[in-house]
Amino acid sequence: MRTSDAGVALVQGYEGLRLTAYRDSVGVLTIGYGHTGADVKQGMTITRDEAERLLRDDLHDAESAVEKAVRVPMTQGQFDALVSFVFNLGAGRLQTSTLLRKLNDRNYIGAADEFPRWNKAGGKVLAGLTARRGAERALFLS
Repeated sequence: MRTSDAGVALVQGYEGLRLTAYRDSVGVLTIGYGHTGADVKQGMTITRDEAERLLRDDLHDAESAVEKAVRVPMTQGQFDALVSFVFNLGAGRLQTSTLLRKLNDRNYIGAADEFPRWNKAGGKVLAGLTARRGAERALFLS
């Protein structure tokens, strides 16, 4: 599967676009639409086109991680919600989550109810993460 326009819009909306590298809420150097990694340097700037390319590459990685982890049929909304989750938290968090266990047990409602639990960064509840998890849950259930 590929992330739909609705899934891409969700990621873009919650990540926001920053063309100059900055430190996120837990101090990770970030640029574009939430891109992180060894290639991001302090003071770095990119164009909107470069941000779009990085987003496509990062989404591809998240899509692959979701496809590897999930062993049951998914709707487009479920896939998109999980891609956003992985994009934000990383594949490792999905792989070890109760959300994935419930999903792979075909407990789709139970899996959806796990999204709100992932609203902390650095041990603190963040309003933006609470909103994002709510949007992901709604997309998952759509």
